[in-house]
Amino acid sequence: MAAVSKYLTAKNSSIAGGVLLVLYILKQRRRRGGNKKGRSELVLSNEDKAAKKDRAAVDYVFFLRISKIIRIMVPRWFCKEVGLLWLGCFCYRPIWSHTNNKLRGICAPSLRHFYGHNLSLPLCTCIALVNNFLKLGLNELKLRFRVRLTKHLYDEYLKGYTYYKMGNLDNRIANADQLLTQDVERFCNSVVDLYSNLSKPLLDIGLYIFKLTSAIGAQGPASMMTYLLVSGLFLTRLRRPIGKMTVTEQRYEGEYRYVNSRLITNSEEIAFYNGNMREKQTIHSTFKKLVDHLHKFIFFRFSMGFVDSLIAKYIATVVGYLVVSRPFLNLADPRHMNSSQPELLEDYYQSGRMLLRMSQALGRIVLAGREMTRLSGFTMRITELMKVLKELNSGKYERTMVSHQDKESEAVERVPLVPGSGQIINVDHVIKFEHTPLSTPNGDILIKDLTFEVRSGTNVLVCGPNGCGKSSLFRVLGELWPLFGGRLTKPERGKLFYVPQRPYMTLGTLRDQVIYPDTYEEQKRKGISDQVLKEYLDNVQLGHILDREGTWDTVQDWMDVLSGGEKQRMAMARLFYHKPQFAILDECTSAVSVDVEDFIYSHCRTVGISLFTVSHRKSLWKHHEYYLHMDGRGNYDFKPITEETIEFGS
Repeated sequence: MAAVSKYLTAKNSSIAGGVLLVLYILKQRRRRGGNKKGRSELVLSNEDKAAKKDRAAVDYVFFLRISKIIRIMVPRWFCKEVGLLWLGCFCYRPIWSHTNNKLRGICAPSLRHFYGHNLSLPLCTCIALVNNFLKLGLNELKLRFRVRLTKHLYDEYLKGYTYYKMGNLDNRIANADQLLTQDVERFCNSVVDLYSNLSKPLLDIGLYIFKLTSAIGAQGPASMMTYLLVSGLFLTRLRRPIGKMTVTEQRYEGEYRYVNSRLITNSEEIAFYNGNMREKQTIHSTFKKLVDHLHKFIFFRFSMGFVDSLIAKYIATVVGYLVVSRPFLNLADPRHMNSSQPELLEDYYQSGRMLLRMSQALGRIVLAGREMTRLSGFTMRITELMKVLKELNSGKYERTMVSHQDKESEAVERVPLVPGSGQIINVDHVIKFEHTPLSTPNGDILIKDLTFEVRSGTNVLVCGPNGCGKSSLFRVLGELWPLFGGRLTKPERGKLFYVPQRPYMTLGTLRDQVIYPDTYEEQKRKGISDQVLKEYLDNVQLGHILDREGTWDTVQDWMDVLSGGEKQRMAMARLFYHKPQFAILDECTSAVSVDVEDFIYSHCRTVGISLFTVSHRKSLWKHHEYYLHMDGRGNYDFKPITEETIEFGS
């Protein structure tokens, strides 16, 4: 085999490319055949059926998928996108007329006619302008498609807590950021490029068929169309792996970006561990997978390029000249008796050029199938994203999660549960769990039957060992996790406020850090002045930050500018601004001094904010009336706090 390959390479690199393509296809089929043989006695599982259904190929499923996406990018018949599509068609018409004039001009009887047909300044200026209008329209169409599709996807992605569920409850979509940015851009560019590569050849084919039918009869164009159909089906069959390779390429690109973003996000921790060499190995390993796949993809495209050029260009040209020459080589044809030799030569040349351009247009359509196969890969990824977003917004998710509990422990039950089977009732000034199972999204039951009630004015301290379910309780309360049963009575989302141990500092001004997630316009609608914001900062002893920065409109990278304790106090100032009915404080004062912490809790009681607090500080027990203790083995206690309780808790 090596000797044959070496000989073919030395003899003819194009032939070698074709032979290597055939060998590659046979190797892939043999591999698939081996896999089928190895599992010939097994029934096809649901995953295999789903994989077969979701394959990236130019088929009926592909056209259904892309039609749904196009309805998003072109929402109605009368919109700017439709106008830009028609602009492309109108721009192609004068270009075609100019090309036809050039054909007549080549056979012009005099130099004056030749220059008139080919070097007319107004005509050249017009064609140059039309060509650039065409490019302008296509680029504007790409941008408008991207804007519409991006807005639609982000509307779904940022609806409710879908963005959280996609990363924490559902593992079907990895690297959503790449899908929403890079893949959307490539999809829109590919769609417009495909339209551009198809619309002009189709217009050429229609016009040339009309001209050639009147010149040499219908047999010639019919022969070329038959060749188009046969060669297109053959090349489409050979291009099938391109869709799957495109999907794999984008997945490896996403993994490569992910490991780089992790290095940037966790650079301090990695530096403390001196983990640069280990991270280098991880990045190199991920990059090697991408490079190996790209090598295979490049070789496959090289081989397919050889076959495409051979079938869609060279053979199509030969077939075109063969078809157009038949009427002129037939001496019995009436045109030999009614036309002079120069007229016959001119007719033959014009018919040949038209059929040659028609064959080239047919070849461009055949080659457009290559772009369509690649587009099928992007279409599958965008469709999968839309499907997952729709299901997450309807309360459905799929995730194969590994239980973090000890599999040998008999205290943690694992039973099939139905997400969303519980009932959530929105009532002000009360939080009430009634026979509610506290469970992780993958079915690990932390507490089988949770029942307690808390009304406004009552503070509750939540305690217990790590992994007992404290954070799970708050995720269910905040509707981040689905309710698996029972009944939960609580205020609406906006009347609950969560303050984490590591507060989030948004991009923006100093004012934005206090009023987040409100905007400045919403602050003004609430009637809260900047002077009141200053009082909130003074309450948590952060007034010096405004004095230091000088103005509320100062923009900084607040995650780096503020220390850990300052960020926690800023989060408490944010709590005072929103004044919710209930607040969940998750170790949010661990970096704050005891005296400041004492003032913050006293002020919360003064302004009427009821608290659920997770903390191990003994000093906080006096600010609460009840405690909820989880032992991590499925049991819990909800009791009032007494002197004995405080002593026990310490």
